[in-house]
This record gives sequence, C-alpha cells and structure tokens, in this order.
Amino acid sequence: MLTSVDPDVIRALGDPLRLRIVTLLARETLCTTHLVEETGAKQTNLSNHLKVLREAGLVETEPCGRFTYYRLRPEVLAGLSEHFAALAASARAAGENKRACP
Repeated sequence: MLTSVDPDVIRALGDPLRLRIVTLLARETLCTTHLVEETGAKQTNLSNHLKVLREAGLVETEPCGRFTYYRLRPEVLAGLSEHFAALAASARAAGENKRACP
C-alpha cells in the first residue's frame, strides 16, 4: 500500500543546495557557520534554505550559545524512502498492465 508523503518534503529536497545540506547533515550535526564553509553559500541564502528544510520537517534545531545547530530527522527520510520503495514495487508489479484507449 502506498503511503502519502508531504509534498513540502519532496519540494524541499528538489533544490540542489538543500539536497547538499541534507547530505552534509546526514554525516554530522552542524551549525550555520559549518554549512557556510562546506557549501560556499552566503549565510543569508543558507538560512533561507534551512528554514525551508525546517518547515518541511526534515531538520530540527538545537540552540548552543550564540550558534544554532541543525540535525536531520531520520524518520522523515525513512518515510520518504519507504514511499519510493512502495512506488518501485508497484511499478514492477504493474509490468505489462496497460489501459486500453477508448
């Protein structure tokens, strides 16, 4: 059975810089300064992308003094993975199913 995925999650991952941020956060929890160094993006641009990722539920924040650290929410990515795995299984099962034209 196919489960639904929040379209905001897919939209959030559709941007190359946001996908890069998610890839970096998959390895470790990072603050904005680290992400600026790793991506070369401007801090304001990066902050806007992090906001999109937070609103989509992909990342969460942890204040630490004057810095904010970001970490992935693996359960969201796992849900997305399960959704695409179910789509792949459905496509394999559909095989030669073809609806006739009227």
